[in-house]
Amino acid sequence: MPGFDFSNYNRNAALHARGVPLPKATSTGTTIVGCIYDNGVVIAADTRATSGPIVADKNCEKLHYIAPKIWCAGAGTAADTEFTTALISSNVELHSLSTGRDPRVITCMTMLKQHLFRYQGHIGAYLVVAGVDPTGVGLYTVHAHGSTDKLPYVTMGSGSLAAMSVFESMWKPDLDKAGAVELCAEAIKAGIFNDLGSGSNVDVCVIENDKPTQLMRNYERPNERGQKERNYRFPRGTTAVLNQKIITKEDMKKYVTIETLSGDSNLAGDMDVDS
Repeated sequence: MPGFDFSNYNRNAALHARGVPLPKATSTGTTIVGCIYDNGVVIAADTRATSGPIVADKNCEKLHYIAPKIWCAGAGTAADTEFTTALISSNVELHSLSTGRDPRVITCMTMLKQHLFRYQGHIGAYLVVAGVDPTGVGLYTVHAHGSTDKLPYVTMGSGSLAAMSVFESMWKPDLDKAGAVELCAEAIKAGIFNDLGSGSNVDVCVIENDKPTQLMRNYERPNERGQKERNYRFPRGTTAVLNQKIITKEDMKKYVTIETLSGDSNLAGDMDVDS
């Protein structure tokens, strides 16, 4: 698989030193979490994508399909998370067809870490891998440099510290499905309200052993735009006119050619415009 081309690095550094701004990649900023419960695993994410200080997308999808029982939550560079998960999803499907077995969560995690380690962190994808397979429930974090963790609850992204504070104070080893969903939603909301890179809505995905995977888009909307308390529509004439200048057609004819059309309005496109 080809790597990155750094032949223009010195040129780009020289241009940046002269004041040429570097291109900004769209980042998911992000709070993503995962939590194991008694019969499956829940992952959740916010829906804000940023480009520097600008909110690029208020309702993007950060929960990515890998296999029917394996999903990923992605943080980091938006394009990298999208294309990396799509690539691994294809490879996992090919591996499943080749072996004739349902895909394993640890197989997906291994493919991801080997792929990302090869690029030494230049692919900015930070992922939470969750799923259920014949060996049980799996929940992993995969960092952009290729390191991984296996834990009962995980957080990643710029809002991960706020989310982790919720898990550390509220997580229990015997959670049921409803409790795990609510805990993950609360953790995401902690990231939304305490991290500028996270915001908008809460997406939740529930993966169970004996039921179809349930993706709940906009499970919670903690930032709904409310009705303004006052009406700011002012009647005409409220604002005083301090100065007025009227430009007549005769004045404009000194600078531009004016033609009056009658009949078919489509003839306007055939007018001769002065260069």
